[in-house]
Amino acid sequence: MKLAEALHLRADLQKRIQQLGVRLNNNAKVQEGDTPAEDPAVLLRELESCTNELAELIAAINRTNCATVNADGVSLTDMIARKDAMALRVSMLRSFMDTASAKVDRYSSKEIRVCSTVDVRETQKTLDSLSKQLRELDVTIQGMNWTVDLIR
Repeated sequence: MKLAEALHLRADLQKRIQQLGVRLNNNAKVQEGDTPAEDPAVLLRELESCTNELAELIAAINRTNCATVNADGVSLTDMIARKDAMALRVSMLRSFMDTASAKVDRYSSKEIRVCSTVDVRETQKTLDSLSKQLRELDVTIQGMNWTVDLIR
């Protein structure tokens, strides 16, 4: 199994576990004398099975990420950490730029003039450059995910 396939399976298992949680809650109580639509004992066994499978899969994904390195010797784990930090920075810069570049309307010349505290054009260039680096890093990671075999 390729790492990318394992990542898709992990996402599917996480969705399945969430659905099981909803189904369990829907069948947690019934009126006296009624029976639940689904047997909670069966759902609980299925939940245990899914969570055990998820734990094994996550461990295999983590082992694979740690053991897989690119041509520069950087592990997939390090690349993912870098990507996550870069994505957070890009997100914060986008929010900042939205605020810094928002036009403030003045209704008369007597109102206080509001000015941006940064050079919007230069900061936007920085944001564009970081966004490009993030996309390129993500493409590299995705490419590796489809070529690397999962370590069990």
